[in-house]
Amino acid sequence: MPPDPPTRVVVTGEGPLLVDGPVEVELPDGARVRSGRPVVALCACGNSRRYPFCDTSHRRRVRSRQEPS
Repeated sequence: MPPDPPTRVVVTGEGPLLVDGPVEVELPDGARVRSGRPVVALCACGNSRRYPFCDTSHRRRVRSRQEPS
């Protein structure tokens, strides 16, 4: 029987890590979360409310307040 192909991980640069699923992610506290999706977006910015999964929080930008001249 041929070996399983390696799991593909795509580093997007300005967004999440895209991982071929399904996946099980072990968090720093030892808890494990699973996703059965064919491609899973893992948060790389740390701002996701669904951490460790991406919720596109990296897209939200806070505009700096401009003082009137």
